[in-house]
Amino acid sequence: MKVPFKKIQAHVFELLEKNLPSYLTYHSIEHTRYVLEKVIYIASKENISKSDLLLLKIAALYHDVGFIKSHENHEEIGCEIASKDLKGFHFSTEEIDSVCGMIMATKIPQDPKNHLEEILADADLEYLGTKHFFSVSELLYKELKYFNKELTPKEWYNIQVDFINNHTYHTNYCKQYKSFRKYKNLEKLMYQSGNFSKK
Repeated sequence: MKVPFKKIQAHVFELLEKNLPSYLTYHSIEHTRYVLEKVIYIASKENISKSDLLLLKIAALYHDVGFIKSHENHEEIGCEIASKDLKGFHFSTEEIDSVCGMIMATKIPQDPKNHLEEILADADLEYLGTKHFFSVSELLYKELKYFNKELTPKEWYNIQVDFINNHTYHTNYCKQYKSFRKYKNLEKLMYQSGNFSKK
């Protein structure tokens, strides 16, 4: 018999709380909670089955757990941690492969291969199309500054402009309800970065 989701959630949150470095201001336990919340919401709009929703929620929990060991190739590390844990929680090889596929779909540049992977990929970057974008991007800037002390606000604005220009949502829900705000955020970023000026 499989372990209940709440037990898995408590296990992963404990791992994150005890092991995530404090300099990860963006890839924090709060981010994992947010992505879990968004996965549940987007899945409800995308007609996902109960069994698939469980796997999605588990993938959301584990999608950044690799950061407890390294910020490089953290998706692969997260897959290893999830695989080991989920075997112990009596999940099948097929289910574990599905969870790992979703975790890998969050790797930048995103390349989801199926509907579940699209949902987690969109949940991970859902904030791009929200009013929270600028406060969240500040947390990411602070985290990246830890690894690159020379990163200036101007460079960061330009990185974000390029990133949003190259980003596309995958699910019907995010395409319909998040794209407009994302491009409004992009517009504001471009003013800030000096790429064009207000008339």
